[in-house]
Amino acid sequence: MFDNILINFGLNVSEYTIRPFGSGLINHTYKISDVNQAYILQQINDSVFKHPNHIDNNLALIKQYLDETNPGYLFVAPLKSKTGKSIIKADDGKYYRLFPFIEGSHTVNFLQDTKAAYNAAVQFGRFTHLLNHFDISKLEYTLTDFHNLKLRFKQFEQALQTAHEEKLKQAADEIKQARGNIEILHTYNQFTANKEIKLRVIHHDTKINNVLFDDEQNALCLVDLDTVMPGYYLSDVGDMMRTYLSPANEEEKDLDKIVIRTDFFRAIYKGYMSEMGGILTETEKQYFIFSGKMMIYMQGLRFLTDFLNNDVYYGAQYEGHNLIRAKNQFKLLEGYINAEPIFKEIIIGVDKELLATTNGI
Repeated sequence: MFDNILINFGLNVSEYTIRPFGSGLINHTYKISDVNQAYILQQINDSVFKHPNHIDNNLALIKQYLDETNPGYLFVAPLKSKTGKSIIKADDGKYYRLFPFIEGSHTVNFLQDTKAAYNAAVQFGRFTHLLNHFDISKLEYTLTDFHNLKLRFKQFEQALQTAHEEKLKQAADEIKQARGNIEILHTYNQFTANKEIKLRVIHHDTKINNVLFDDEQNALCLVDLDTVMPGYYLSDVGDMMRTYLSPANEEEKDLDKIVIRTDFFRAIYKGYMSEMGGILTETEKQYFIFSGKMMIYMQGLRFLTDFLNNDVYYGAQYEGHNLIRAKNQFKLLEGYINAEPIFKEIIIGVDKELLATTNGI
């Protein structure tokens, strides 16, 4: 299966062991290794990413820029084939890339300590920081309207019009919560309409398993860069809030396990702002806490919409799967909103710490 792919990169498939690798849901990933070296082979899911070459072009441009401006930064870009291309269309019509495997690295699927959260936030902040002067107009949108809350709410409203009456009954409480938090949409609209807010180079998928760590839980680099494109910093920060703050993930059925760990909020804020504090405008900074509300609310809407649409997007492993996911996210949103006064106190305290560090106190 892989012979015609690996030969493009000068590798003889008979000399390597090939095993499935990682826990990603979108792309198929494999580790290719022998006794001396290892690689990561990834098939791009072109039913999700309609234009794989856009991903490839974006990464090539960013790599060139970082090589020129920050050559010491570890940016895991795909390797070039013998023809000079870094994306291969195989005989099966699928697109593949080959990456170097970072020795001594591992991923984390569940956050158990604030050190990893802090170091991940530093890495995501540093990535956007280093690309602060990159010409963003050169980048393609690999997923159009990926974090467009206005569109997600419109899709929710459309689903309400076509959903079966029984599904509307089952989801009555969640529909009420979606409508009851509509001020989040209004704030999002104000944010995106503000001309002081700039588009930046954003990762867009800041789950903890998209960071490589060493054995001391130090973050080495970012991976899964297919969603790198222009966006608002709220996307990266908000996705960290959504996926780091609770010890229970979006699949948890026991809603009592969904709690807010404020020490993890502190880790995210301190880590991200240590890199981005001097770059974000004062207007942008005012929306830091809002980022979590936006991303949690949007994901709750998406799960709820999919339930009403008979699970056509995310699919379902059991009856009512996406409704449970929606319940989960709205419970997380409730806890997040209740914790806002604590978040504000944390920000004041960390800002004093960062200022003291900057001033050499």
